[in-house]
Amino acid sequence: MTSHAVQIPTHGDSSVLAYVPVAKPTPKPDQVLIKVHYAGVNFIDTYQRSGLYPQTMPFVLGREGSGEIVEIGSQASGSGFKVGDRVAFIGPGSYAEYTAVSTITVAKLPDNISYEKGAALLIQGLTAWSLVRQAYKIEKGDWVLIHAAAGGMGLLLCQISKLLGAHVIGTTSTEAKAELARKNGADYVINYANGYEPVVEKINELTGGKGVHVVYDGVGAATFDTSLKVVRRLGTVISFGNSSGSVPPVNIMRLAEKNIRLMRTTLFQYLTTREEFETLSSELLQLVAENKLEFAIHKVYPIQDVKQAHDDLESRKTAGKLLLKV
Repeated sequence: MTSHAVQIPTHGDSSVLAYVPVAKPTPKPDQVLIKVHYAGVNFIDTYQRSGLYPQTMPFVLGREGSGEIVEIGSQASGSGFKVGDRVAFIGPGSYAEYTAVSTITVAKLPDNISYEKGAALLIQGLTAWSLVRQAYKIEKGDWVLIHAAAGGMGLLLCQISKLLGAHVIGTTSTEAKAELARKNGADYVINYANGYEPVVEKINELTGGKGVHVVYDGVGAATFDTSLKVVRRLGTVISFGNSSGSVPPVNIMRLAEKNIRLMRTTLFQYLTTREEFETLSSELLQLVAENKLEFAIHKVYPIQDVKQAHDDLESRKTAGKLLLKV
């Protein structure tokens, strides 16, 4: 049976994206087949498309989404899932009408969480939650710096860090983005555009010259040096993204000046088993169901407009999550 998906025949810019007929997937024994309602758009999709993260061609993009289970694999009948379940999922090929996903990374959606919100929450939400609970466990009173504080990840990190009792500093490039970050929990926002506010000097001023306990840096090349400068002695710098390009090779002796802890994390190394996924996802879904955490959806695009979605994301002019409606 024929379905449709966003497939790329080669690495390149957004012009290689095409919504084309493909074979409808058949679930493996440990998988469920999901009729996708919405797919989340993430920077990892642009990395895979561009070749920063090389893929075998042709390749169907997308790493998360929401939808309805329509078929259960032969060995997945004891997984607790059934046909008709409303779910959010992390899995390959979500830019499609149907996708087959391992039951390890599928979560049932509570009744008060919509398909739209379900598609927006897992990768960014679990990334944010793992960053503040496992990569560096935020304690009440910590000083936290969040780069790109008005992006989808930044807004979540601002909310969660504030919820955990931290002093939250964000960096943004416009006053409109700064106001959005403040509304999501940032106590202080530094507008770095055109040198308007010097980041290092401002953070030293705010922290009494000590620096921050932890930097969450999803920007990469453009902010890494600043991150090392503003973290305090015995502080932690966590690099988790490359929106401005990959961080160049690091001379390890740069960490010795302040005994800095440096991590490069990826969400999927925190989700290698069903138990790991359930622990993080159940905590996240509870926060969302109790309205303690809001997911800002910037725009929903018809899946045929995927090129525009990628262009908008890479322009860094969006604030919040981008979704494709399938």
